[in-house]
Amino acid sequence: MIYLDNAATTKPKKEIIDAFLAIENQYYANPSSIHSFGMKTNSYLEKARNVILNSFRLNNHQVIFTSSSTEACNLLIKGYCLSHQNRGKRIITSNIEHASVLECFNQLKEQFGFEVIILDVNKDGIIEKEQLELAMNDKTILVSIMAINNEVGSINPIEQLSKVVKQYPKCIFMVDTTQAIGKINLNYNDIDAFVISGHKIHGLKGSGCLILKKGISLLPLISGGGQENNLRSGTVSVSLAVSLAKAIQLANKDIEQKNNYVSTLKTYLINQLKNIDGIVINSNQYCSPYIVNFSLINKKAAVIVEALSRKDIYISSVSACHSRKEKSSYVIKALTNDDLLAKNSIRISFSEENTTLEIDQFINELKDALERVKS
Repeated sequence: MIYLDNAATTKPKKEIIDAFLAIENQYYANPSSIHSFGMKTNSYLEKARNVILNSFRLNNHQVIFTSSSTEACNLLIKGYCLSHQNRGKRIITSNIEHASVLECFNQLKEQFGFEVIILDVNKDGIIEKEQLELAMNDKTILVSIMAINNEVGSINPIEQLSKVVKQYPKCIFMVDTTQAIGKINLNYNDIDAFVISGHKIHGLKGSGCLILKKGISLLPLISGGGQENNLRSGTVSVSLAVSLAKAIQLANKDIEQKNNYVSTLKTYLINQLKNIDGIVINSNQYCSPYIVNFSLINKKAAVIVEALSRKDIYISSVSACHSRKEKSSYVIKALTNDDLLAKNSIRISFSEENTTLEIDQFINELKDALERVKS
């Protein structure tokens, strides 16, 4: 099997599964229980929070455990805007954000009357500082911009954008870091809120968190027992929290070394793709090395993806969150303004476990599929 769909989900590392099982088997008490077993279990939950904060060198943030980045985005965006709409109802994002962000913005606009500003990315897939400066005003209460795009890998200048937002004290800056954790170095102290999904960093599905600066209040979306500082009620899975902390700890190690290795894979792949007729490469040299996106001119991407899957080679067309219902990539459409390229995009996404030998086999099977398949 050749797995090249790591932006959708990654293979869990053995040590992370082991950490989950150790807690699940030994410390299964409810962490909210006041008996000694519950308190011992809770100590592992609090240790997991501290491990996460230390991994990012944070001392003025808190960790709210969630099931995923999607839930974390919903909690932050809706929770903050609905809680602080008296300060203003202008909110800003970009046109290539993940669906979990864009759908929140749409709901706030349609159901609650917020003024939603959608910034267009430039040809490289990024938001320029000047664009954001022009969009800001005193009624702006939230800016949400992703660090790395999940389809093409474009990297936003987060530190520059953060400086713009800081000029407006009513406004907070949220960053969707789902594809950035363990892949780029960011000054997380300058970010008011960011999100993590464990399964994107060799952790477990169902584990995630919102990391939020202390002092920022949210309207909770789930009411009940008041867990997670009254921001997300429901019994927390301590074993998932510990596994997430372990995944983050491992992801944040040797980032530069991993990037250098994966960059060689990206360069190798792109050089191979350039020799194939009928391919347009959508990811440029400034994008994350972990993602390469290209479009087919003469074939249907979905058909090629299926043909390769029969050879045990796994890649994707459009985002996994939309792949079963969307037939076109709004990200590629935004970058190219070309319907054909948007309908026939393919994403290759690496982990540090992939090899050039796998790329060779993928290229050979891709060429074969392009010749055989009629579409």
